[in-house]
Amino acid sequence: MTRHPFRDPTLPVPRRVEDLLARLTRQEKVALLHQYAPAVPRLGLAEFRTGTEALHGVAWLGEATVFPQAVGLGASWNPELVEAVGRVSAIEVRALHAKDPMVSLNVWAPVVNLLRDPRWGRNEEGYSEDVLLTARIAIAYCRGLRGDHPYYVRTAPTLKHFLAYNNETGRDVTSSTVRPRVLREYDLPVFTQPIAAGVVDAVMPAYNLVNGRPAHLSPYLNGELRALAERDLLVVSDASAPSNLVDSEHYYDDHETGHAAALRAGVDSFTDHGTDSSVTVARLGGALERALISQEDIDRAVARVLALRIRTGEFDPDVDPYAAISETALNLPEHRALARRAAREQIVLLKNSGDLLPLSTGTGLRVAVLGPFAEELRADAYSGTMPYRATVADGLRRALAPDGGEVVSTNAADRVVLVVRGTGRPVRLAADGSLTCAPGPDGEPFDRLDWGQGLSTLRSVTTGRYVTVKTDPTDDDLAAGAPAPRTRADRLTAEQLQPTGWFVRETFNLIDQPAGTTVLRHAQLGTYVVVDAETDELVATARRPQDAEQFSLRMVRPGLAHARELARDADVAVVVVGNDPHIIARETLDRDTVALPPAQEELVRVVGAAQPRTVLVVMSSYPYAFPDDLVPAILWTSHAGQETGDALADVLLGRYAPTGRLPQTWYRSDEDLPDLLEYDIIKARRSYLYFEGEPLYPFGHGLTYTTFDYGPPQVVLDGATVAVTLEVGNTGKRDGTEVVQLYSRPVDPSVVRPSRQLQAFARVELAAGRSRRVELTFPVSALAYWDVAVGRHRVEPGEYELMVGRSSAAPQVRARLLVPGEPTGGRDILGIDVRAVDFDDYERVALVDTSRESGDAVAVTGSGAGWLRFRAVHLDRAALRMTARVGRLEPGEATITVRRDDPVGGAVLGRLRVGRTGGQYTWTTVSGGVDAPAGTYDLYLVLAGEQRLDSFRLDVS
Repeated sequence: MTRHPFRDPTLPVPRRVEDLLARLTRQEKVALLHQYAPAVPRLGLAEFRTGTEALHGVAWLGEATVFPQAVGLGASWNPELVEAVGRVSAIEVRALHAKDPMVSLNVWAPVVNLLRDPRWGRNEEGYSEDVLLTARIAIAYCRGLRGDHPYYVRTAPTLKHFLAYNNETGRDVTSSTVRPRVLREYDLPVFTQPIAAGVVDAVMPAYNLVNGRPAHLSPYLNGELRALAERDLLVVSDASAPSNLVDSEHYYDDHETGHAAALRAGVDSFTDHGTDSSVTVARLGGALERALISQEDIDRAVARVLALRIRTGEFDPDVDPYAAISETALNLPEHRALARRAAREQIVLLKNSGDLLPLSTGTGLRVAVLGPFAEELRADAYSGTMPYRATVADGLRRALAPDGGEVVSTNAADRVVLVVRGTGRPVRLAADGSLTCAPGPDGEPFDRLDWGQGLSTLRSVTTGRYVTVKTDPTDDDLAAGAPAPRTRADRLTAEQLQPTGWFVRETFNLIDQPAGTTVLRHAQLGTYVVVDAETDELVATARRPQDAEQFSLRMVRPGLAHARELARDADVAVVVVGNDPHIIARETLDRDTVALPPAQEELVRVVGAAQPRTVLVVMSSYPYAFPDDLVPAILWTSHAGQETGDALADVLLGRYAPTGRLPQTWYRSDEDLPDLLEYDIIKARRSYLYFEGEPLYPFGHGLTYTTFDYGPPQVVLDGATVAVTLEVGNTGKRDGTEVVQLYSRPVDPSVVRPSRQLQAFARVELAAGRSRRVELTFPVSALAYWDVAVGRHRVEPGEYELMVGRSSAAPQVRARLLVPGEPTGGRDILGIDVRAVDFDDYERVALVDTSRESGDAVAVTGSGAGWLRFRAVHLDRAALRMTARVGRLEPGEATITVRRDDPVGGAVLGRLRVGRTGGQYTWTTVSGGVDAPAGTYDLYLVLAGEQRLDSFRLDVS
């Protein structure tokens, strides 16, 4: 058989791609653009797919090492650890690939969307609300996933989800308004920095729109991102997003046009219609026939797919350095050890009054572990299957057993039997797991867990399994294309290990009735539970509440009273509360509130009153708000995987001193947060950078079991680098690790700047009584902001305060730094086309798309007038004429009023009238006289009436 050049590993990748591309037919090329690409037998190409989920270990493919959630990895503030987690995750992807070649080596991780709002349903998937921390952790994880070979990659990491994606509410139809400063200072760097570091092979666009344009059509894909990539950057679509361009977003009228636009914008691999590639192939083929795309467009995309396949070693199994990883490289002892280390390092000690922690472990210590996660661990939507589960109670039992310690536990749920009011029969558990009211022995006791917002789960005491609504096939099966016939409709069974799936079927609304009974409404289906007259099974088929079965809840054991009793009789109580990752908030569902569920807060209150030595463990995917004076000690952990319980035991008992630090702000209440869809962190004073209130716990916060002292800092500005050196000493009696954090702020900025911004951090391990010199460095360019007047980053000259401490709100020492920077006068605008979006401030406007392909403009929102402020504009001569590029859909007229220094009372310098232009992307220019005197002052454009403004210009005549 002839050995073609594309199979020659001594050739550079571009040459191999060129050869293979030339051998493919047009039809074969188009087929390679779907996620599931067919084999090309005549060339020896196997089937191929993009996408294996590996956010914190390998997901969806059975047993694999489960590491802490991404937000937990962010809380470690330890890039070296995260790189090791990435390395093991990639090894296990390779192991599964060795077993099944259709397990893709293109991994869809990490998620680098910033955690600007803790109510986001996918908060668990991101690392931090801070750019620097997110970028450093992401680079480390990608480096671990990718390996360090110059030619081949262990796996090919994919950054998700580009761009400005932080809401599940209407995620495929809402538009994130992101002005240039927020884009350049906040949202864009977490993508550009890992790409510039050379550790990224692919990017996935987001579901949402940005400034009115679907993210899958972003001009930044081919522009900003690919300009930074050292080699081919693959762009893979999110699931169904190409179809969304027509079906939900109505951005295009037909799918051939939408798919063509996505391909031209830079999308190379279309994740749509599951494993069925025929729809995508037909649409792209049709677009090619209609000349909406060219063969060159197809070839560019296919070339990037082929380059990735070559880099993953598909064609070179004999020389690929990672090909020797076998299917046995799963859940190895060293992987389990790393999982425990990662779970330990992400735990954050939030409070420790009276030095309750670490717990003294004298002989016979009795610990009561209470709450919904006392004896359970949870996997999330992007977890693998845990090979084992070390719960909190398990971990403490193992740790205390050698000294005769004892652990008692309860989930603190009310234990009830459901009794059908009409017949008096209790609900029983049949042999096949279904729930029935047929005559028989006593009813099955269920633990009712209240998760807040009216949602409860019912867990069988006999089997430990959760009640679900079983429909054959389930919605999850149907979504995957399963053709299985429906046998029994919507019957209740107790068979789920935990609530799970894209369509969660384990949550119910238990609605109390005036007569003292309760009806059960299935939360996902919206139907009510009745007893099937023929089979006596419980089924969720009633459409109206008046048709629902009436149940009495016979109390077997009240949960709070039982928890109080166990706590009172123990030496120490550990209350473990938090969220189930599939309930309240998840992908497709945001939280309504940051408050701890009332039932959980009441549990903490009751136990804290009964047992003064109570530790609260918040096990959650996101921050909570709650009274923090109910107990003396509080820990936070993410859902940290298979080793969670052993890791918590290590920390609680002092075998490991906590080193985690919060990767995002914990707010005191919902009132501290703006609207979920508010993406302007500057205007809304959002995130620790701009927040002006007092948080419950600040970004970077975390305590440990010893104390540290900071010496006076020495600051040196050496060319393009700032170096801050200081002595850090462990002044306590225990060894420990301090996370030294360096923040900056401009002392007298000319524009709104962060009141604190992380510039560097270092983990410092010190024995008790020892100290060491610590140097923190950062580039002067990190002090820059995006200057809309000149369209680039600029370091403003002046004085900067540097703050070093243990959190964003706890600076221990301060220093001043004088930076020469780049001086600027007023903003010259005379005779210059000024983009409307390059404003300094605004009210009642949103950003929209200038065209479907590129450009941003400004549109008025609501019924009142909006305005734009352009700060310190400089006119060396008086301007007598203004021209504006505008668009207006409605009939009649709108106006642009030019004012000086104030949008309401400022002197009117001129007014332009805007008539109807006809189409959303139909633009025209309007002109009129103005009387703008020479000088430097703030210029306001007041926009009244429906209109779009793309740009404006002032001229002397």
